[in-house]
Amino acid sequence: MTIGEFSKQTGICAYTLRFYESKGLIRVKRDSGGRRDYDTNDVEWVQFLQRLKDTGMPLREIKQYADLRYLGPDTMAERMQLLQKHRETVLAQQKKWAVYLENLDHKIDLYRQELAKR
Repeated sequence: MTIGEFSKQTGICAYTLRFYESKGLIRVKRDSGGRRDYDTNDVEWVQFLQRLKDTGMPLREIKQYADLRYLGPDTMAERMQLLQKHRETVLAQQKKWAVYLENLDHKIDLYRQELAKR
């Protein structure tokens, strides 16, 4: 599929897809005319990359993971280690955000109580 079709399917703009490709995060096949030719495997991979990015994995670690992925199944243990490390980071962030949310809820409750008195 073309980059436009792929962009619509994944919800990731063409600019970002080109950036991912320039950084070596995705390796896209080309057709006989040199145009990008994405397939369904690319959809899943790019969506996973986006989730790593959205959960705060640094670009250098995403690149490391991508390089290992493209080397094949012999790198599974190393990829798993990267994901386990990132999972710990995500859990720590989740705990931090839970505290922030609790603080917000407390403040909102205070405002509700004060407004109810008026």
